[in-house]
Amino acid sequence: MSRSLINLPVFALCAFFSFSCEIINLLPIDVSIEPENNAVLQDLFSPVIIKFDTEMEKRNTESILQISSDMGGVNGEKRWKNNNLYFTPVSGWTAGIRYNLNFTGTIRAVDGRDAKIENFIIFYAVNKNDSPRLKSHSPVSGESIKTKNVVFEFNFTKSMDRLSVESALTIEGIGNKTYEWLDDDKTIIVTSDKPLSPWNLYRWNLRDSAKSIDGVPLAKAYFGNFITDIDQISPEVTEVYPVIFSDGCWYPAAVNMETGLAAEQGISVSFNKPMSENVLRSLRIEPPVSGNAEMLTEKSIVYIFSKNPEPEIEYTLIVSGEAKDTEGLKIGADYKTVFNADIPYLKVISFSVNYGDTTADFTDINNIIPIFPNTATNEVNILIRFSLPFIDNKMKQSIPQEIIITPFFPRTIPSVNLLYASWSDRDLNMHWKGFSAGNSSGENGEVPHYYKLVIPGGKNGINCGNGSYMKEDFIVYLEAVK
Repeated sequence: MSRSLINLPVFALCAFFSFSCEIINLLPIDVSIEPENNAVLQDLFSPVIIKFDTEMEKRNTESILQISSDMGGVNGEKRWKNNNLYFTPVSGWTAGIRYNLNFTGTIRAVDGRDAKIENFIIFYAVNKNDSPRLKSHSPVSGESIKTKNVVFEFNFTKSMDRLSVESALTIEGIGNKTYEWLDDDKTIIVTSDKPLSPWNLYRWNLRDSAKSIDGVPLAKAYFGNFITDIDQISPEVTEVYPVIFSDGCWYPAAVNMETGLAAEQGISVSFNKPMSENVLRSLRIEPPVSGNAEMLTEKSIVYIFSKNPEPEIEYTLIVSGEAKDTEGLKIGADYKTVFNADIPYLKVISFSVNYGDTTADFTDINNIIPIFPNTATNEVNILIRFSLPFIDNKMKQSIPQEIIITPFFPRTIPSVNLLYASWSDRDLNMHWKGFSAGNSSGENGEVPHYYKLVIPGGKNGINCGNGSYMKEDFIVYLEAVK
């Protein structure tokens, strides 16, 4: 009986020591976070560190860590170093903006302990400076502006990072942009290399990725629009008239456009407002006449002929509806006017042989004119009267060499030679030698002797120097009579 009483306590003591071999850790999990609330991380890639006093279940712990800002969630790399969880943003922190760290939920240690935690921390990176703002801009939203030499101006409350602003700024529909920074980089001036299109709505946008010089982004994005409709007057042709070049300038000719355009004159086209240079390519003449257009004034152009228009041809001057003024507004419809050049054909009016012995007035260029060679010298004087005076002395010298007289019938009669020639206004006096006279009656077996006189016509024929030429070759047959 006593032995049993003695052994019972011993058994109980042994059981107590047996259970105490597996010690349960009831201590809480210690957690600390860097940065502290409202602190500023040193640089753009400084990590957020969550420190534990024991080894944690990593996947579970990582899953409850969330970092965000007004721009959305932050994508970062999570890694462990010993018992510490490091979070580093993939693209770096953004200076000046507020970040929210949320570490809330149930965490579990490898040793089996768990804990419910609630951690909300606000922190910044690099600095806590205020966000820059767009203070003013020009043109203002909805403003009507011109199309040429447009200057866009944006004014900020703080000095800005140039590259970030230029990358964030978009202006629809303009060409290559040129940037100029003023006022300690608080103002950016933007210009385009090309004029804008008239009567068009343009939009611009400044994204919040634009940053101040200390790296803080804009507080918000900005946008606006403007309209290129300040000019409401369409261009139009107001006058077309012939002009004369004198002393280095073009002057209006005192003639009408329909029938008065003379040789060596140009055509001036006037408009109701200043025109762009595209108007030079918008003028043409049909049928085509070679020449080129030049600006005469800001409101007028002149078409300069490289060769004179043809006589007796109806021309049409056309200004295309695509012609633009300096603001880019188009005429809209082709302008047309019809004209005939006041450049008559050159004609032979009369022939006078041997100072009046024989005179012929020509209504038909195919004529037979009797001539009477001097019996001693076989010479004949021929005076040719033209319809227009010859004003070019070089042409006057060459024309006698272009007029030819050749044996026509019979072919065996001798050739003739030009001894000399002289001019008087529109009269050409020519002295020839070598004519052989025949007998049109056929007595004693003789036959008539004919010579063919040709004055070359057409565009490559003789020219009186004012643009007039003979429509075709002038041909007359001379019968040398005894």
